[in-house]
Amino acid sequence: MSFASILAQLLNGLAGASSLFMVAAGLSLIFGVTRVVNFAHGSLYMLGLYVAYSTVEFLGRTPLGFWGAIVVATIVIGALGALIEIAILRRIYRAPELFQLLATFAVVLVIKDVALAIWGAEELVGPRAPGLSRTVEIMGRRVPQYDLALIVIAPLLLLGLWLALTRTRWGALVRAATQDREMVGALGVDERKLFTGVFFVGAALAGLGGALQLPREPANLGLDLAVIADAFVVTVVGGLGSIPGAFIAAILIGVVKAFCIALGTQSVLGLEISFSKLTLVVEFLVMAIVLVVRPYGLLGRPPAQQRAVGEITTLPNMPDWRRWLPFVALLALIPFAAPDDRYLLVLLTDIAILSLFAVSLHVLMGPSGMVSFGHAAYFGVAAYAAAILMRKVQLPMEVAVAVAPFVAGAVALVYGWFCVRLSGVYLAMLTLAFAQITWSVIFQWDSLTGGSNGLTGVWPPAWLADKRVYFWLTLVLCALGIGLLWRMLFSPFGYALRAGRDSPLRAEAIGIDVRRLQWFAFALAGAFAGLGGALFAFSKGSISPELASIAQSTDALVMVLLGGVETITGPIAGAAIFTWLKDELARRTEYWRSVFGLVILALVLLFPQGVVGGLAMLWRRVRPAS
Repeated sequence: MSFASILAQLLNGLAGASSLFMVAAGLSLIFGVTRVVNFAHGSLYMLGLYVAYSTVEFLGRTPLGFWGAIVVATIVIGALGALIEIAILRRIYRAPELFQLLATFAVVLVIKDVALAIWGAEELVGPRAPGLSRTVEIMGRRVPQYDLALIVIAPLLLLGLWLALTRTRWGALVRAATQDREMVGALGVDERKLFTGVFFVGAALAGLGGALQLPREPANLGLDLAVIADAFVVTVVGGLGSIPGAFIAAILIGVVKAFCIALGTQSVLGLEISFSKLTLVVEFLVMAIVLVVRPYGLLGRPPAQQRAVGEITTLPNMPDWRRWLPFVALLALIPFAAPDDRYLLVLLTDIAILSLFAVSLHVLMGPSGMVSFGHAAYFGVAAYAAAILMRKVQLPMEVAVAVAPFVAGAVALVYGWFCVRLSGVYLAMLTLAFAQITWSVIFQWDSLTGGSNGLTGVWPPAWLADKRVYFWLTLVLCALGIGLLWRMLFSPFGYALRAGRDSPLRAEAIGIDVRRLQWFAFALAGAFAGLGGALFAFSKGSISPELASIAQSTDALVMVLLGGVETITGPIAGAAIFTWLKDELARRTEYWRSVFGLVILALVLLFPQGVVGGLAMLWRRVRPAS
């Protein structure tokens, strides 16, 4: 590759990094002050692009119309971010941080359907920037003028943010809140106004980043999740709360992706490597490498002591049968298993499988104190392992289902060795990186996994062909899996896990190897998630890479938080509510996401400890009176 080609790709990468930096800077600013992992930040970016498009169409494709649209989109999205903070997040700041993430996920669903209703499902291509629509020749290569403008805008924005944070009273308060927000409140600062202002600025940056992409990419409904994944990566690689770190990380990732595209397929040590395919996962590879070498990002600082995610409990002051509540909750599906209702049998089978999947994630989030954004990796790996063992190795379905969880557990054992060395959001993002790498392997390994088409013809043997029989098998295996997990969590192993979660220094002092226990719990959770994945594969008859996707991991996280992370019964209730609501709404309305999001928001506001956790609190209040 010539020097001119290298320079051209460098400029292309820097242009792409510009908007990515704006989104990541806003996300980092919001997290640094409020400690809210704003899942809706990608939706604000998407809306910025849509609002800019509509404004240009209204004002006209003139210089005033184009740049006026950029300003309007920035202000409108900033105001929307402030409204979300005032109307939703302000009411749940006292709730566990993960429930705030659940609320922002609900906002994502609502915004997606609002955009669908206003702009439709088709992509909308914006105009070129007036006065910047031509190209400039640099060393024989043509570079768009607009790309050069973006390369200049990003450093100017970084300078503006630095001046605002270091030369103004607002910036001083923001920096102080980033270090110790409780102390800022104790000194008399109005936290509500500060948080709202930070949300306005952070959302405005996301809107600006989206609006500036108007000449470079079409507005579409898939931008929200795609952008938030990249923004999370940049924020974590740079260091949470560090604006300069986000700038450096955005440049690093933007340039690396640009060069992967430029390299195409190259021969390395006699092997043909398709670098262009690495663009699906290269940012996650970068993040994984950075977090292994520098656990807190390039310019990040070690986080303060994290609060426990949730303590596993049973409902207080209840009879001795409370120990059987997890099984009672799952076996409650039996009366609904009508022999003549095929749809209901399929739905109940899904609920049983996803209950085991959610409980396995709860093992990490509850007693272990580890949050995973990539738990679907083990669900998907086991599903593919079971399908491949039956179709290509010609093993019976029974053997394939028995072996698949061990494959998933082995993968979790490898990933967990790296993950348990981190904590908090850094740990969660490393799990996300490994999951995305797993998804990329599944998606691109056509000869083994079928690639994007997946695998079909994964059906159980004749004796399990009846949906009712398969439901009973699934129910028994999932109940046994949940029972084993429950027994382990109330054994000395489970109590040692909770000791390491609540006070790791004291646990180490009395001889508990906290990291080794967490590593084992990580592999254990992966294996039981794998059992669910194997059963899911044969229940559907076909599988696709989506089983290991970010969306599947997010669904598991929502199930656990929706039911409540404080009890082992919570994930079962969450899985049932989530699966039934999603299926029921999707069959009845095109805008099911918004209705589903509003239901989740209502549950979060009414039960900030989850549905089962809320019932537990209600029981505590009612019990003394009785």
